[in-house]
Amino acid sequence: MSGTSAVAFTQPWYVSTTGSDSNTGTLTSPFRSIEKAVSVVKAGESIFVRGGSYNLTTTITLGKSGTASAGISLLAYPGEKPVLDFSGQIPGGSNRGIVLTGSWWHIKGFGITGAGDNGMLVTGGSNNTVELCSFYRNRDSGLQLDNGASDNSIINCDSYYNADPPDYGDADGFAPKLTVGTGNRFVGCRAWLNCDDGWDGYLRGANDVTTTLENCWAFRNGYREDGTDAGVNANGNGFKMGGSDDKTLAHNFTLKSCLAFGNKAKGFDQNSNRGSMTLYNCTGHGNLVANYRIRTELDAGKTLTLKNCAELGGTVELAAVAVQEKNSWLPPFAVTAADFRSTDTTGATGPRKSDGSLPHIEYMHLAAGSDLIDAGVNVGIPFAGTAPDLGCFETGLTGVNHMNTPGPATFYPNPVKATGYIHFDAEIAGRCQVRLHDVTGRLVKTVADRQIEPGENILTADLSDIRDGIFFCRVLINGQPHFTVRIMKSGKTD
Repeated sequence: MSGTSAVAFTQPWYVSTTGSDSNTGTLTSPFRSIEKAVSVVKAGESIFVRGGSYNLTTTITLGKSGTASAGISLLAYPGEKPVLDFSGQIPGGSNRGIVLTGSWWHIKGFGITGAGDNGMLVTGGSNNTVELCSFYRNRDSGLQLDNGASDNSIINCDSYYNADPPDYGDADGFAPKLTVGTGNRFVGCRAWLNCDDGWDGYLRGANDVTTTLENCWAFRNGYREDGTDAGVNANGNGFKMGGSDDKTLAHNFTLKSCLAFGNKAKGFDQNSNRGSMTLYNCTGHGNLVANYRIRTELDAGKTLTLKNCAELGGTVELAAVAVQEKNSWLPPFAVTAADFRSTDTTGATGPRKSDGSLPHIEYMHLAAGSDLIDAGVNVGIPFAGTAPDLGCFETGLTGVNHMNTPGPATFYPNPVKATGYIHFDAEIAGRCQVRLHDVTGRLVKTVADRQIEPGENILTADLSDIRDGIFFCRVLINGQPHFTVRIMKSGKTD
C-alpha cells in the first residue's frame, strides 16, 4: 500500500450461517454472528452477511458510529438474502430485532421478522440509511424512529403483516413518532396489511419536527395478515401525519407522489396534527372512511397545501385554510374510473424492479384521453408533458431516479485487485462515464467512458494504477448522475 494514501485499505468482515465467532471474519473464515462482526468493525469498514436464515433470540444493538466520510456498512452479500428471524423472542417492549443508536450506518438487503416488538428501532441515531429491507410479522411496528432520531433515510423498504395481539393497536408499518427527531425521509417504501397504520407520525414528547415521504404506498392497513379486520383498536390509516395525547403538537409532513388505497379508515389522515402538511401529486382510492381527512385548525404560521392530488371512490374533507390548486375534486374535473387505466390493485405487493424501485402496476395510472393528464401545476416533481399530471403516476415519464441515492448497480469482485466490472440496467442510450472518487469526494480517475444502449450493460473498470483504499464509482449517463457504488481496492487476496 502507498504510504501517501489518504485512506487506508480495510478488510471487510463477513458473517455466515456456517461460520464461527472464533474465526477471523474473512470471506473464507467468516463469523457466525452479526454481533461479533459489530464488535470489531470500525468507521469506514463494512460487514457482509451471507444469505440464509439466522435464528435469533437477542436484540442486535448497533451502537458504534461512523462519520460523513467514513460510514459503517451492514450489507447483504451481493446476490444473497439474509433473513434475521427473531421469532424465538417473547413479545415485549425490550425485545426488538435491531436497535440502531449509532450514526452514519448503511444497512441494506435484510429481511427482519418475528421480533417481540419493533423489527428495527432507530433511537437517537442520525444520518443513517436503511435500504432494501423488509420488516414483516414483527409484534409491533416494522421500523420505528424515536428518541431524537434525525436525518435518516429509509429507501425502498417494505413493511407488512406486523401485528401486536391481542389488542392490535400499535403495530404500524413505519413509525416516525413519539420522540422522533427531524429531517427523516422515506423514499420508495411500501406498507400493507399492518394491523394499525401504514405510517404513523403520532407525537408524545417531540414537537415541530419534519418528516418527508416521496413515492411511497400505503394500502390495506387496519387488517390482519389474512385480511380480516384487526378490531376496534386498529386505526387502519394509510398515512397518519401526526396527532398527540393533548392534540397540541405539530408534525410537519410533506408527501410527494404517494398512494393510499383500500385502508380500513383514511388514506391521508391529519389526526389532530397541528403542524404544516404539504401534499403534492398524491392519490387516494377506496379508503373506507375518507381518502383525505385534514379538517381541524393548525398552529399559527402552519399551512395546509394540496396540489395536483387525485382521488376516486371516497371523500375529501379539508379545512377551510387549505391552499388548493389543480386537485381532481376541484372544478373543472369530474373524475370517474374511466380516467384510469385500471382500478385493479393486482401487483401492488409484487417483486420490486431490479434496481429496487417499486414494481410497475397499471393501477391508478391515467388512461389516454383523461383530462387529468397535463392538468397540474409545477411543484418541482419531474413531469413529461406540457404540465404535470394529477395523481402519483406521471404519464410517459421514464428513467427518473426518485431516490437521489445509490442505486441499480453491482460492482464485482468487491474488493477488487486490478480489474473490476460494473453491472447495471440502463433505461436510455447515451454516453456513459464511470468516475472514481475517494471518500472526500475528489475525482481520482474516469475508469470507463463509452456509448451504451438501453438494457443490461457491463463495463470494465481498470483500477490497476489506483492505490488501495475505499472509493465510490459514480455512473453518469449523458452527463446526469444515475447511481453510485461503494467499492474497495486492495492489492491483497482474502
